[in-house]
Amino acid sequence: MGYPGKSRKTYDRPKKPWEAERIAEEVEFVKSYGLRNKRELWKAQGVLRKYRRVSRKLLALSAHGAKGVDTEARDILGRLYRYGILKEDGDLDSVLSLKTNDLLERRLQTQVYRQGLANTMRQSRQFITHGHIQISGRKVTIPGYLVRRGEEMTLDYYGGSPMAKENHPERSTRVLKVEG
Repeated sequence: MGYPGKSRKTYDRPKKPWEAERIAEEVEFVKSYGLRNKRELWKAQGVLRKYRRVSRKLLALSAHGAKGVDTEARDILGRLYRYGILKEDGDLDSVLSLKTNDLLERRLQTQVYRQGLANTMRQSRQFITHGHIQISGRKVTIPGYLVRRGEEMTLDYYGGSPMAKENHPERSTRVLKVEG
């Protein structure tokens, strides 16, 4: 056992480092979601990989009639539902069909941009790291924070921030499109 305070790597690098198609896909993700580097993308892919692995294991165990599979599956599905990654009627098969986009859409950085608090993804990242964004009255400074289903409506500018003033020049002026 190692030292508990030691930081550990939370991502896996790709097995083949020089695949042009994969590299182009990663660059597109980094640009469209305003990620700092590919490491953030690899972390999201690692989280999805973990959930897929567990759901495959649970599906195999349930096919053999093992006990205790239902509670573990319900826990995982409940967690993914709370984070808004899965729909309420999702099952273990739907966990296998999740894409990286589904997880990246739940990041605080993406939610701030989608709700119109920032003009660009990069600006939303800057607002978060500089402490201008709050969730349920708490300042959050981590762009990769996964926003839960109920928290997305409580996103706003932090009260102690200069951004909270309506006439601040950096406040978002873009108009949100109403779908319908």
